[in-house]
Amino acid sequence: QVHRAAPPPRHPVERRGHPGGMAPKKDSAAAEGAAEGKEEPKEEVKKAEEEPKDAEAKEEAEPEKPKELEEDAPADSRKKLAPGTACMSEADCTLNVMPTAGGSVLMCLGEGGFQYLLASARSTVGLKGGRYMFEARIVENLTPESGGKAPGAKQVVRIGFSLAGSSLFLADTEDSICFDSEGFFQHGKQRVKCGTTRVDRGTYGVLLNLDQKSANANTVSLFKNGTRVGSPQAIPENFKGKALYPTITYRNATVSVNFGPSPSAPLPFTCRMISDAAADDVEVSKVVEPKDGKYEVVYPVALPDQGLFDWVDDFIAKNPNYTELSERKIIEWAAKSGITRPKGHHIRGCNDKPEAGFGIPSLDDGSVRRVLSGVAPLLKRNYVVAEVKANLMAAERNRSLAQFSSPKWSKVAKVIIGKPDKAYSARVLQAILADKKAKAESEKKKKQAEVTRKRLLAERAKKAEEAKRARMAAQKKKAGDESVAEEKEEEEKPVEEEKMDDVEDVVVELTEEEKATVHRKLPLPDLTEKVLAKTCSKFAMPTKEEGFKDIQFVWEGADKCEERLREFVLELKRTSKAEDLQPSAWFKEKWAECQKLLQEWRKKHNDWKDPNRKKGLLERKKAALKKQAEEAAGEGNKAEEVKIPEVDAEELDVLAVEDVTDIGSGEPLFANFVYEDWTLLSTRLELHLLLHAFKKDLNDPDRVSFPENHLDFYYTKYFKKSFSPKTFGKQKVADVIELIRDSVALGDRGFLSALLDEDTPAAKFVNLAEEHRRDRQRRVDAGDETALLKFSKPSPPPPKHQGGQYHRGGQQQQQARPPPRYQGRQAPPPPQPRSGGGGGGYASQRRPYTPSYSTEQPAWKRQRPTGGSGYYRR
Repeated sequence: QVHRAAPPPRHPVERRGHPGGMAPKKDSAAAEGAAEGKEEPKEEVKKAEEEPKDAEAKEEAEPEKPKELEEDAPADSRKKLAPGTACMSEADCTLNVMPTAGGSVLMCLGEGGFQYLLASARSTVGLKGGRYMFEARIVENLTPESGGKAPGAKQVVRIGFSLAGSSLFLADTEDSICFDSEGFFQHGKQRVKCGTTRVDRGTYGVLLNLDQKSANANTVSLFKNGTRVGSPQAIPENFKGKALYPTITYRNATVSVNFGPSPSAPLPFTCRMISDAAADDVEVSKVVEPKDGKYEVVYPVALPDQGLFDWVDDFIAKNPNYTELSERKIIEWAAKSGITRPKGHHIRGCNDKPEAGFGIPSLDDGSVRRVLSGVAPLLKRNYVVAEVKANLMAAERNRSLAQFSSPKWSKVAKVIIGKPDKAYSARVLQAILADKKAKAESEKKKKQAEVTRKRLLAERAKKAEEAKRARMAAQKKKAGDESVAEEKEEEEKPVEEEKMDDVEDVVVELTEEEKATVHRKLPLPDLTEKVLAKTCSKFAMPTKEEGFKDIQFVWEGADKCEERLREFVLELKRTSKAEDLQPSAWFKEKWAECQKLLQEWRKKHNDWKDPNRKKGLLERKKAALKKQAEEAAGEGNKAEEVKIPEVDAEELDVLAVEDVTDIGSGEPLFANFVYEDWTLLSTRLELHLLLHAFKKDLNDPDRVSFPENHLDFYYTKYFKKSFSPKTFGKQKVADVIELIRDSVALGDRGFLSALLDEDTPAAKFVNLAEEHRRDRQRRVDAGDETALLKFSKPSPPPPKHQGGQYHRGGQQQQQARPPPRYQGRQAPPPPQPRSGGGGGGYASQRRPYTPSYSTEQPAWKRQRPTGGSGYYRR
């Protein structure tokens, strides 16, 4: 076999600048001509000579890497900052910051809900000139358990600067700038991508250049491990001329801070650190140390809805070295940490204990507040315990004071009850005016947006109309229509556009009623009605015996404050509901006796109305009279014939009747009662017992009764049923009380009172009911139709389910019913249950047989069942 070598692959002709055979067609034609021995045109040779020159020009046009404009720091002979001055402030940080290693390492709390809250700390030294840097390094990344279905807390690290007295959290307001862990530079809510590097493990240097002679003046730069990350970022205009304090905000991380004098990761140029700064270029924050070495805990005591939180806000503004301890600040803290409430959430609760509603168990169940109660006494700072209910109750105050039992604490109570001073009143009016302006501005923006929307719609409609006209004109012109020119002339005429004026500014001023406001009304009450009613009786003024070093009365003296508190509690007792009130054994015994008597009276009434049973009653009455006569005559003597006395019931003195079951003739006093009379009798007894039981069970001399609008609440609590005036055909409770005004009265202030004594016998109410019935009857006979009563009877109970069978009429069939008689016929066999088990077969669901006649009737009156040969009558 002859093996021939494979021919070499044919490669396309490549020319400079056209690799892979992608040369133009004329170049391929020139190559073909060269293969045939032809010479290339002179133009191609000329282009080949010019190409090296073009490459050199491209190389010269490539941009060079930017040079580092920062230069080595020159020598500075000025006075330096005192050693140890530059550090993270223990007073200017959040309560979850745990500094260690002399303050150079910042840790944070990570459980009990704190894994969701940001920690932030500000340094003690602010820069106002020169060029200086500080370093931060992430020592530890924490991944705490979120627990349950709660989302995990995202790790956050922000490094930057903030103004003195501003929010501690970077990127919260316009008074801070920072580099965040996602590679952004932030000023307030504005974010700018400044590099691809994320802030993770590594040494980060933050350089602030305030040297006006430098090319990078008024900029801030970020370096990672000595290498620049992104270009310098200009500081905002509102920062110029002010001291900028290094600040670190973090969550679920441990961060170390280095203020110098030597950097851990040197930069490409020499740069002094903050601890090596000149004293003229820095501003040192003043830390107010307590004179006697004791930090202060302030307990403001105020009545609900009378300005406690407005006073606290003003106190914190005047004394920024105090930290507020309250539920509302924890919720505000969570909001600043980026925790949002679910969509559609409405604020509920009260100002003292607002509902968090974040949907995170550890934030909603008060875990943060409990942890803070243990952490706050360990820190060196002043506090304001802003709580309404706890500061008004001695037991709650003692529990809180026990947490600050260390000798380093000085506990002061500030009573802010009474008529406010002028400064507070002026601040309240300013706050009300600010709220009105904000609301007016919001309304203006909505109206302006609506005007803009209408303007855009009008412009869009106008353009559409113009396009339509142009299209129709083109079509007519193409068709040769002569009227096109005339239409053009009509279109050229100017059309007056509808003017849409901008929304005018509304002058916002306070009304006369608003100017008279003493305390600003907040969206939520300070305490809920339920909490007020349950705790108001325990409100009391603070005393030094509780452990207070001093008790200061801010607005009025001690006597007036005591009097105002007593009046407030008294009024609150009278108008609030006693939520924890429970019926006593005395009430249950008395009500059981009344129920028994009512049943006996109703039975006696029914017997008297039935002719047969009435005859029996009269016979028993006669027998009783005969027995009495025989006993009076003595043994051996014959008693006279006894007759039942005749009594004119119409001429009877109703209120003088002692035995309501027998007026003397055997007739009960309530013989003519109808449904309305029995209802009013029962209502008399119920309200009489309720009012006396309320006074006895509550055992409070300041609260002996309750207003009419609380009647249904207490009526339900005692009798387990609601009280509705509509049952009596009335619309108001006062109208019902008018029907029983002989037993219950309604005072001028709307409070109910019982007119009869506690030990009044129940029969007395029958006398009153009969007297009222006769009075109504006389009015009706005289033509007064308003005296007619027509109460709505309660609906019958729903059908009961028993043994898998439902019974007609909502009445339960008695099990001991006598068997029906079939007059000689054989009784039908019982239906057999269907197979399959379960106990719910055909037999258990079929309606039981009911005879068509009453078994109590004699046999000759019974009607035979008709129709077919079946056993059941349908």
